[in-house]
Amino acid sequence: MVTDKQVRRLFALVKTEGNQEIAASKAGMDAKTARKYRRLGQVPSELAAAPRWRTREDPFAAVWEEVRELLEVNTGLEAKTVFEYLQRRYPGQFEDGQLRTLQRRLKIWRATEGPAREVFFSQQHSPGRLAASDFTHMEELQVTIQGQSFPHLIYHFVLSYSNWEAGTVCFSESFESLCEGLQNAIWELGKVPLRHRTDRLSTAVNNTSNLAEFTDRYEGLLRYYGLQGEKTQAGHGNENGDVEQRHHRFKRAVEQELLLRGSRDFVSLEDYQQFLQALLARLNGGRRSRLAEEMAVMRELPERRMESCKRERVKVDSGSLIYADRNVYSVPSRLIGEQVEARLYTDRVEIWYGQRKVEQMARLRGRRKHRVDYRHIIDWLVRKPGAFAHYRYRDELFPTSRFRMAFDSLQEKCGPRAPKEYLQILELAAKDSEAKVDQALHTLLELEEQITAKTIKAMLGFDRCAPVREVEVATVDLRVFDQLCGVGEVLQ
Repeated sequence: MVTDKQVRRLFALVKTEGNQEIAASKAGMDAKTARKYRRLGQVPSELAAAPRWRTREDPFAAVWEEVRELLEVNTGLEAKTVFEYLQRRYPGQFEDGQLRTLQRRLKIWRATEGPAREVFFSQQHSPGRLAASDFTHMEELQVTIQGQSFPHLIYHFVLSYSNWEAGTVCFSESFESLCEGLQNAIWELGKVPLRHRTDRLSTAVNNTSNLAEFTDRYEGLLRYYGLQGEKTQAGHGNENGDVEQRHHRFKRAVEQELLLRGSRDFVSLEDYQQFLQALLARLNGGRRSRLAEEMAVMRELPERRMESCKRERVKVDSGSLIYADRNVYSVPSRLIGEQVEARLYTDRVEIWYGQRKVEQMARLRGRRKHRVDYRHIIDWLVRKPGAFAHYRYRDELFPTSRFRMAFDSLQEKCGPRAPKEYLQILELAAKDSEAKVDQALHTLLELEEQITAKTIKAMLGFDRCAPVREVEVATVDLRVFDQLCGVGEVLQ
């Protein structure tokens, strides 16, 4: 399309160039176009706009009032849905190629007669006033730990004024994850903002016992740090737009950093956490000046962190099991019948008895799951091998795939004696080394040799049936005591 500038240049070049085609070429237009504008003597903006009129009859004119009624009742109807409705109602009258015409009609109707659209009001943030947080899923980045998939979330905390951000790896949207993540961010920041905004936290509420319990604990957390809580309306994630937008940019930055790193696999969770913290430090590096403004007006931290665990008093049942947060965990059998305290953190469960921590295990993700450690119950399983066959949590008694393969092999060769032989092998793993027993099983399976507890004992290099070492104790001369008494009399 020719511009006014080109035409004016053409008019100037015609006066200096002897050839009109050369002048048109220098002005960047076709010679025929140049002749047109020389003849008119006007630039494009001075020409009257070409009249616009319909070049063909409107195929929807006869049904438009019906379409309008549909749209007024259901403003969310899409043009394709309305078009398919018309095709069913008036067979053969509308062809597929006319869909675009209806889409244009509906677009014009919505802009001129349709309902008012939602208005988004940009906010002016002041230093130190507002922080926002939310959970974001990270599965799309396909991070692995030692080659194993690592489904997880990030609790993401953002200051609205400076965009300073912090993140904590967690495994579910629970109060414990919220409490841990919020405190990590605040203590890393070193100050406390005035207000804290979240979404409705419906998933976190569902992961606790009831709404009242969650509300009490959350309000207690806010009260401890002097924070004023804010919540968005249900279904209006845009109201927490600061952190929602940071989710997108943070995950894009992680993706780019992973590409630069050349691998999505990490040696351990700690390695991955260090990777994220280094990235967040770089992202926050350019926000120092605005962060300094916030730090100047934010409040000081309390003397210590608030405990972020949930405590439950539970009784150890006859199966050496406890039921905590709707999941099952095993504990040492010596605690059967006792009341213990289960402290549930984001990533672990601690068992306390008599003011002492007696056990710790990874926290289960989800509900109605179980974690049974064979070390807690192996002593009695060896004494009651008949209970193994139909034990409810029998699958938990195969620490690795090789243990399962060993049991299958024993069933084929030993028949009814297989459970007893296997439990003796499992006892060796509990009392010596699971890794060493696993390696011994690997060797025996590869060589296709008979698997027995006796064979594995020999491979481990010890014999439980070795004779007890005799210890000789020298005879004591009782006259020594008389001498001591005599010395005592002299001293008196």
